[in-house]
Amino acid sequence: MRLAVFRLRTRRAGITTALAVGGFCALATLPLRARQSVPRTRVVMLGTGTPNADPERSGPAVAVVVDDRAYLVDAGAGVVRRAAQAARDLGIAALEPDRLNRVFLTHLHSDHTVGIPDLLLTPWVLDRPDPLTLHGPVGTGRMLDLIVQAWSDDIAVRRDGLEPRDHNRDAYLPVVEEVLEGLVFEDDLVRVYAIPVVHGSWERAFAYRFEGPDRTVVISGDTGPGDVLARACSGCDVLVHEVYSVDAFVTRPPEWQAYHRRFHTSTTELAEIASRAAPGTLVMYHQLFWGRGDEDLIRELRRAGYGGPAVSAVDLGVY
Repeated sequence: MRLAVFRLRTRRAGITTALAVGGFCALATLPLRARQSVPRTRVVMLGTGTPNADPERSGPAVAVVVDDRAYLVDAGAGVVRRAAQAARDLGIAALEPDRLNRVFLTHLHSDHTVGIPDLLLTPWVLDRPDPLTLHGPVGTGRMLDLIVQAWSDDIAVRRDGLEPRDHNRDAYLPVVEEVLEGLVFEDDLVRVYAIPVVHGSWERAFAYRFEGPDRTVVISGDTGPGDVLARACSGCDVLVHEVYSVDAFVTRPPEWQAYHRRFHTSTTELAEIASRAAPGTLVMYHQLFWGRGDEDLIRELRRAGYGGPAVSAVDLGVY
């Protein structure tokens, strides 16, 4: 049985000028069913959670859906079932499990990657015809090699047992592209740029910028504060950014305060970033609430001086 993982490391030109597209600011904050006109490029929150085991929030995973195609960012716990729920309940056919075939990883923290075996194997079992392609930092290929090895008995039984697999016999084999800064993917619908960010002691972590036919979306992944995402967004239609409650931060033990200060972004810091970025809509995700709620995060943003459109995301929110 083949266990090889295909690798291609890419590095291309830097970020281009933001698309000057208007008209979606108010639209982006409305529930999908209330929209009169659905944009071609939508952001679907498949998981807004953190390592905390909140049953209402799956692990971090975001889908950028353009027309009939889905591009995932990260693969937290529950990603495939949340995608299936979005396909069923929101009518987004691009998120049917057998159509999930491309994901961009921001970094290799477990809460962002524990759903990779599910994303690799479950859609294959459900007749995905094509391999899963993963774009991610150096180390992604090794992770996928080990996942394929760990599930080798399952794979052998499904390939060589009684399951009819002639049509997608080798579609369990991942294709891995280990990315560096710049343009990392382009097709007829999107251009995707990897943007290095600082996430504590991780050597490599990325945000991603998606330039679709009608809207531009920037997704932070996990990151501490800095200027890079304000520049990458620069008037983008949707900025999806991680956050923690600055008010609840003071209740954390000193050693955890030191950790979060280096690895994550507070509402106060995010207000400054968003003010410079000026997105059509700011979508907070990967929220560290520590006893606060969605409304509290919005209040903290406003108190810190950010007055633009903003929402604290929930699973299956569409923006």
